[in-house]
Amino acid sequence: MAYHKVNADQRPQGHSPYLDNDELQATALELEWDMEKELEEPGFDHFRLDGAVQHHLGNSQSPDLDLEPIQPSSSPKGRFQRLQEDPDYVSHYTRQAPKSNRCRFFQILKVFCTALILFIFGIVIGYYARKKCPSSPTSQEPNNPHIYREILKEIKAENIQQIYRDLLQFPREDDVDIAMKILVQWSSQGLEDVRLVNYSVLLDLPGSSSNTVTLKNSGECFYPSGQQCNRETKMLHSQDLLYSYAAYSAKGTLEAELVDIQYGTVEDLIRIQAITNVTKKIALLKLGQSPLLYKLSLLEDAGFGGVLLYVDPCDLPKTTDLADKAFMVSLNGGGDPSTPGYASIEGSYRQNRLNLTTLLVQPISTVLAKKLVSLPEDTVQNDRCIPLQLPATGKKIISLNIQSVTTYKTISNVIGYLKGTVFPDRYVIIGSHHNGLNTYGGQEWASSTAVITAFIQALMLKVKRGWRPDRTIVFCSWGGTSFGNIGSYEWAEDLKRVLQRNVVAYVSLHNPVRGNSTLHPVASPSLQQLAAESQSFSCVEKTRCPGSNVTSVQIQGDSDYFINHLGVPATQFSYEDIKTSENSSFLSEALFPVHTTKTEELDPSFSLHETIAKLTGQVTLQIANEPVLPFNALDIALEVQNSLKGDEVDIPQLLAVASRLRDTAELFQSDEMRPANDPKERAPIRVRMLNDVLQSLEKSFLVHRAPPGLYRNILYRLDERTSQFSVLLEALEHCKLHQSNETVQAALSEVLNSINSAQVYFKAGLDVFETTLAGKK
Repeated sequence: MAYHKVNADQRPQGHSPYLDNDELQATALELEWDMEKELEEPGFDHFRLDGAVQHHLGNSQSPDLDLEPIQPSSSPKGRFQRLQEDPDYVSHYTRQAPKSNRCRFFQILKVFCTALILFIFGIVIGYYARKKCPSSPTSQEPNNPHIYREILKEIKAENIQQIYRDLLQFPREDDVDIAMKILVQWSSQGLEDVRLVNYSVLLDLPGSSSNTVTLKNSGECFYPSGQQCNRETKMLHSQDLLYSYAAYSAKGTLEAELVDIQYGTVEDLIRIQAITNVTKKIALLKLGQSPLLYKLSLLEDAGFGGVLLYVDPCDLPKTTDLADKAFMVSLNGGGDPSTPGYASIEGSYRQNRLNLTTLLVQPISTVLAKKLVSLPEDTVQNDRCIPLQLPATGKKIISLNIQSVTTYKTISNVIGYLKGTVFPDRYVIIGSHHNGLNTYGGQEWASSTAVITAFIQALMLKVKRGWRPDRTIVFCSWGGTSFGNIGSYEWAEDLKRVLQRNVVAYVSLHNPVRGNSTLHPVASPSLQQLAAESQSFSCVEKTRCPGSNVTSVQIQGDSDYFINHLGVPATQFSYEDIKTSENSSFLSEALFPVHTTKTEELDPSFSLHETIAKLTGQVTLQIANEPVLPFNALDIALEVQNSLKGDEVDIPQLLAVASRLRDTAELFQSDEMRPANDPKERAPIRVRMLNDVLQSLEKSFLVHRAPPGLYRNILYRLDERTSQFSVLLEALEHCKLHQSNETVQAALSEVLNSINSAQVYFKAGLDVFETTLAGKK
C-alpha cells in the first residue's frame, strides 16, 4: 500500500532524521486531515494506495521520504481511525492479515464439509445396515414370564386331542410313512426348517410264527399270552402273539429245568446257586426292581441258558388289567447293534451282531406264569396280594422255542429347527417319538407326538408376530425307540462333535401319560430347581397344583444318549399310576399291547396332556431365553454329598473331595452366577463365558464304564428308594457274588476322579473369570 501513518510515539529507532522535526510532524497531520476530506468526496471509492505502500516498503530504510501521493488533511484523527476499523480498508492495507483470514476461512469450510459428508455417509450406512440385518434382541420384546404365558395359553386340551386323533388315522405299516406325515404336520404349523433323517439299521423282528413254551411233564403248549397253542387262537390274536418277544434275544430251542430266581438280585442268585447248578437252565424272572439288562448280565455270567420274563401281579398298578397279556422288551442297550459307537451312515462297517446275548429270553403273561408255578388264578387273599413263587418241591421241565428274524430296515427321525437370535449355536432339544410296532407300546407315541405338535403350534403363533427365542430350539420325533432308542442314538452319533459343543439341555416327552394318579417330574440335579419352579408357574391360575418332588432317577426313552454320552442336563414330566410296591421300578421297560382307546380312558378331557405340554413348554422356554442358563451348580454338589451318605461308602478321600466340590460350587454360585443374574452387573462376554461353564457341568460325572442297564452319568440314581451312587452299589453287590473287592476299588476310583474332575472344572471357571476381570482393570 502507498499510505503509512506515522506517529511520534510509535517510531522505531533509526528512522529517518527528517521525521524528527516538528514542522514535518505538523505537515503530516495537516495532510492527514486534508485526506479525510478527499475521501468524503464522491467517486473516491476507487482510491488505491497499493503503489504507495510498495514504494514506502521498498524504501523504508531511505532518508528521503516521498510524500507526493499523500494529500493534505485537516483532521489529525477522525477519518483515518474509521478507515482502520473498515474491513475493506484493512484488506487493502496489509498483505498478511487477509491471507491468514482467508486460510482460516477455507480451513473452517473444509472441516465443515468433511463433517457433513461423514454425517450423511453414516446415516446411509446405518439405514441400510438396519434394513438388512435383523434387529438386536434389545429391540425385541423382553423375554419374561408374560411372554411365556402368552405362548402357553395357546396350548389347549381340545387341540391336543384333535392332533392325537389325527395321528391315529395314519397307516402304521412303515416308520418312514409316519415320519413323513409328522414332517408335513410340523411344516403346516409354520416350522420353517424341518428335515427327515433316515438310517438303515439292524432290527430284530418277529418270525412268521409265534414263540412257544411247552410243559414237558404234561405236553401242554402255550403261547406267551398263556393261551393254548391252536390255529384258532393264533389267527385271532396273530399280531399280539407275534410281538410278544424279546428283541435281539438268542434264537433256537432250549429244553431245561425251570428255576425260580424271583427278581434276579445278587441275593437271589447266591441263594439259588447254593442249592443247585444253574448251568443251561431256564430262569423264571420277575421284571422290576433293577434294570433288565443288568439282571440278564448276572444270569448270563452265572451260566443260565434261557429266561422266562414276567410281571408279578402284586407289582402291577391296580388300575391296569394286564394279567393276561404278554409284552415286548428290547435287549439292545442303545443304537444300531451293527454299528456300535458310530453312526449307521452309508458305507459304515457293519458288525455281525445278530444276538446281543447268549440267553434265550421270552416275555410271558402273568396268567402263564401262574400256570407254570401251579397256582390258582386268584392270588389275592384278604385284600393282600401274594407274590408268585415256584414251589420248592418237584422239577418242571419246559421247552422254549424262539423264532425271530434280524433284518435291515430304514428308520426315520423328524428334526425341526427354530433358530435363535442371540445364541443360534446353542441348542435346546425337545424329543418325542413315533412308533411303527402295530399296537405295541400302547398309544404313548401318539400322546408324545400330539403334545410336542401342540407346543410347536402355540410357539409358531408368537413367532409369526415377530418373536423368536434367544437359543435355537430343536424339535425331534425319533424312530426306532422300541428297539433300543435307535433313532436318537444314530442321529446323535452322526452329529456328535456338533452336539458336544452346542447342546444345552434335553427335554423328554417319552410316554407323557402312562397313568392318571400322580405327576412324576424327573430332572438332572442342575435342573431340579427349574423343574420345581415350573410346576408352580404353570398352575398359578389353577386351584390345584401338582407340587411333586423332583428326583434324579433313571428314566426310559431317547434321553439316554444325551444323558450318558454327552452329559447334557435333562428333564421329563409324566403322569403315572401310584406304585403298588417298591419293586415297581423299571416296569416301564415292558411294552404291552394296549387298545387304541386306552389313552382316552386315562385322560378323557386331555387335561393331563395339556398340563404336561405346558410344563414342558415352560421349561423349554426358560432354558431357551434366559440370558444366564437357569442351572444350579450348587445342587450338583449337594446331590454328590447326599449320594455319599451311609456306611457303605464312608471313604475319607471321597468325603474330602466332595466337601471341596461344595465349597467351590458355593463360591461359583455367589461370585459368578449372582452378578450375572443382575441386569445392572451383566456383561455379554461374561455371560457367554458363564453359560459355557454351566452347560458342561455334568460332563465330569460320566464314568468310562458302567454295568449294563446302569447310567454312565452317576448323578442319576437307580430309583427313589436308593440314594447312593448306582455304580458303587453294583460294585458292592458284585463283591458279595464273587468274593473280591477289585470291582469296588475300581468303582471308587471312578467316582473319586469324577468328583475331583468336577471340582477342578469349577475352579478353572473361577480362575478364568478372575483373569478376565484383572485384564479389564
